[in-house]
Amino acid sequence: MQFPSFIAKRIRHNEAGSFSATVSRIGVASIAIGVAVGIIAFAVLLGFKQTIQQKIFLFSAHINVNAFSQGNTYEEAPLPVKNAVSEILPTIPEIARWQAVAHKSGILKTPDEIKGVILKGVGKDYDWKTFKPNLREGKLIDRTDSSSIKYGYSSQILISRKVATQMRLKTGDDVIMYSLQNPPRPRKLVVAGIYETEMEEFDNNLIIGDIGLVQRLNGWGADSVGTYEIYLKDFHNLDLVTHKLRRELPPGLFLQKVTSLFPQIFDWLVLLDRNTAVFLVLILFVACFNMISILLVIIMERTPLIGLLKTLGSPNRQIRMIFFQVGLDMLRKGIIIGNVAALLLCWLQYQFKLIPLDPVNYYMDTVPIVFDWGIFAMVNVVAVMITAAILLIPTLIITRIQPIKALLFKK
Repeated sequence: MQFPSFIAKRIRHNEAGSFSATVSRIGVASIAIGVAVGIIAFAVLLGFKQTIQQKIFLFSAHINVNAFSQGNTYEEAPLPVKNAVSEILPTIPEIARWQAVAHKSGILKTPDEIKGVILKGVGKDYDWKTFKPNLREGKLIDRTDSSSIKYGYSSQILISRKVATQMRLKTGDDVIMYSLQNPPRPRKLVVAGIYETEMEEFDNNLIIGDIGLVQRLNGWGADSVGTYEIYLKDFHNLDLVTHKLRRELPPGLFLQKVTSLFPQIFDWLVLLDRNTAVFLVLILFVACFNMISILLVIIMERTPLIGLLKTLGSPNRQIRMIFFQVGLDMLRKGIIIGNVAALLLCWLQYQFKLIPLDPVNYYMDTVPIVFDWGIFAMVNVVAVMITAAILLIPTLIITRIQPIKALLFKK
């Protein structure tokens, strides 16, 4: 065993019952709290971002492409199913998939209530797997149900829980929808299911139905759609793919990023990133300050030992390494305890949803957790590198200790 490691081990062993043992525990606790807070903060932050983004992407893709039109945003101009868009999309490797949809504004009417809504017509290529976790009652639209097929389209729709409450509807009920056109064209629809996203932007007025219904109301054929919704393999490539599409697509097509459709929400997510970064810097600063103070206390308590080692010929560098290894031992214990505590708390929240949230303010009813092991590893690496570098600072005082005065030092 190397000499610095041997002496450091003896110091740690003889700490029991001393004042330095107490401050060592404080040092370990400060590192553990800092690491645990960092891991939990990133797990919650990533959970917030992922949950909110998934809810947005249910109804608005990463990129939307439709024909340019003036006036009512929801009155789309028809796009052929086979056109320049469908030919260009397969050539861009960053694109994961796309789907064709169409929108139609209308009014839902029951004997007692009336409400303006936006009907989003979806086809066979719609990603129901992603949508299904938000279904609270009933079932998804079933195009194989012959009883709901009329004039070549399904009369089933999905409405939000908020719309269902306002209209006093439940699954299986019939409702009349009047499309906003001249003359109005009423359609009798059936509520197949009720969804809930906790996002007012969608829950207030968006209903989902068969794209064939929108095509029928608009007088389009089965070969026309309103919007291409494009999803990327990596959301961070949004600006890159947008630039490629704008360069490749012919004029007359309108391209819009999801960040432009919902700027307030994405600005809020960016603000969360900044707040989390500031918070973690403060936590790390406090932990490092504590470690400096604690290591200074340990050095001062071992001043006679330092004087003896210098008298026996130990160089300053060797003595500094002894106390540096004492600090590293505290760091190691703090890292282990912090990781175990953080992962345990995250797992408990992930499994049992212990901490609730107000859906009106946070768009979700419980604190979300995402286990990103790469981010967790980064938190540990940064904590170790910064704290280890900081530990070298208090050991500089050893170079100023004179052997004779150190031997005569009394605690």
